[in-house]
Amino acid sequence: MKILITGGAGYIGSRLGCRLAGDHEVVLLDNLRRGTRAAAEGLVLVEGDVRDAGLLREVSQDCEVVFHLAAESAVMSAAADPEYCFETNVAGTFRVLRAAQAAGVKRVVFSSSREVYGECAALPVAESAALAPCNVYGSSKAAAEMCCSSFRKAGLEVAVVRLSNVYGPGDQGRVIPLFVGQAVRGFPLTLFGAQQVMDFVWIDTVVDSLVRLGLGAYVEGPLNVGSGKGTTIVDLARRVVAEAESASLVEVVDQRQGEVMRFVADTAAAEREIGLAVPGDALFGLREVILAAKVGSEQDQNRIRIGSN
Repeated sequence: MKILITGGAGYIGSRLGCRLAGDHEVVLLDNLRRGTRAAAEGLVLVEGDVRDAGLLREVSQDCEVVFHLAAESAVMSAAADPEYCFETNVAGTFRVLRAAQAAGVKRVVFSSSREVYGECAALPVAESAALAPCNVYGSSKAAAEMCCSSFRKAGLEVAVVRLSNVYGPGDQGRVIPLFVGQAVRGFPLTLFGAQQVMDFVWIDTVVDSLVRLGLGAYVEGPLNVGSGKGTTIVDLARRVVAEAESASLVEVVDQRQGEVMRFVADTAAAEREIGLAVPGDALFGLREVILAAKVGSEQDQNRIRIGSN
């Protein structure tokens, strides 16, 4: 079948594209604001934006499934540019859904976020919890979910997955790759407030879940996809330093405004509906991330040496 992945040159989208490309015709759409051509190497990439309704109509033709991952996906970046965040995450989602509906797409899988819940009093958090986002990014994802609900009622199959904190080798800009990068270089790890509890989920677990939601039996959702286990930011920092065999210090500074401090996903529904595999150790892949970062650091150093000769 023909499959469209918006945000397809990003971290999750490119991994999903590689997983599907052997058996299906896969087209990636990405504006390359965060995604890269290198991540999409070997796949069909259309450079463009989900805010472009005309382009969406073109790339949606003959598609059976659309995985919608394109988004402003960072809490702090969304707060810094809320206009871009809402245009992309809300208006962009509406346009993806409208193009899919017009093209006769069978199913859209929308990647939402645990940020839609905001700060919950009790953990773990089930899908039945009220949506009470406490930042711009979470609000945009909650609004996008409402768009999904409207199109679902109009007859389009729309599955919604609420992702916890995704991690894996090759990622950038999120807390684990930032900590690992600092530890590998021997730089201090900065903790904002040191009170956070996070639910980390391995990249391949996320890709597996998306594939099952897109190609398997229809599950309306929403579904939480996480590890179902809480990791304190302090424990994460200490473990990164230890497993990287680093001398990095851990520094605590003031908490940043708008960040959710405590979240653990209730994964019972996803375990039941799509066979989500819940690990005994949420950070089981941390060594692989560290190894990849060390290899990348060594390659960077070699380039510097060659360039200085």
